[in-house]
Amino acid sequence: MKLYLIVSLFFISQLSYGQLKSKNVLITYYSKTANTQSLAEEVAKGAQSIPGVHVVLKSIQQTTTKDLLDADAIIIGSPVYNANLAPEVVKFMSEWPFEGNPLKDKIGAAFVTAGGISAGEELAQVNILHSMLIFGMIVVGGDQWTSAFGASAITNEGIFKTEKLDKLFLQKGFALGSRVATLAKKMN
Repeated sequence: MKLYLIVSLFFISQLSYGQLKSKNVLITYYSKTANTQSLAEEVAKGAQSIPGVHVVLKSIQQTTTKDLLDADAIIIGSPVYNANLAPEVVKFMSEWPFEGNPLKDKIGAAFVTAGGISAGEELAQVNILHSMLIFGMIVVGGDQWTSAFGASAITNEGIFKTEKLDKLFLQKGFALGSRVATLAKKMN
């Protein structure tokens, strides 16, 4: 009976430890006009809405290799330049640690901001996801078919030519952060 009690308490303590262990979600971005930063902040709010998740929000200039290695999930944001990523984001990802495959099996996701509709948002998102796949990461998109590659926002065309990001795009950012954090908690 004593042995059964000891073994039971051991398994309960291990289960509790696993459930209480916080998962780290790194949200890192480059932003020249504050649009991508605004979307990054909304992605962070979504990730923070999931209990048991620690969120680190930094610009790529502030993000260290240690931040990448400590993260269970990495969400990258970039403005779209001519249907491509900002050169600063390409350089940042090109400097990730490769030897020994330290980013393998981390969750990866993407978000972007573009000036116009059909200005290359999906191409830029896929570029981020392709790079993450090279590092052996597990990539995910948004939670709806309308954000299949992650979250994106239009900032300078038609009804979206405003001072602040449209509520629709902020909701997609929040949902992406929430989805990634939820998945990070489910993964061991």
